[in-house]
Amino acid sequence: MVGDVMKKNVVVAPSTSTVLDAAKLMAVNKIGSVVIIDKDEAVGMLTERDIIRKVIAKGKSLDTQVKEVMSAPLVVVTPDTSVEDAARAMKDKNIRRLPVINKEKFLVGIITDRDIIRILPSLIDIIEESALATY
Repeated sequence: MVGDVMKKNVVVAPSTSTVLDAAKLMAVNKIGSVVIIDKDEAVGMLTERDIIRKVIAKGKSLDTQVKEVMSAPLVVVTPDTSVEDAARAMKDKNIRRLPVINKEKFLVGIITDRDIIRILPSLIDIIEESALATY
């Protein structure tokens, strides 16, 4: 399940933050994205790619508010979503990160393609064990 492998400490920024502030937050935390929140609700994501394509390449100011250039709406999963379904959602939507929300719609984590790749060897072992047990 996603809840077993997600990162729980999600770096967030208010939707009114500037692109420069969000970029500094990414640099300090050594991450490639921040989840954007508005009134305690996750409303979008700002990635390094968004900054390059939607700000720098278009000549926008780094004082632009993130809500103007963030990727939205968010594709999200819940902690009880299977890792396979999360991977499928990433593939289908061509995204690398999925915020994880609970039943109350609060942000509780994030799962990335790297998290899935990290646990892949153990998933393969489980599948192999299951296949051998059926023979």
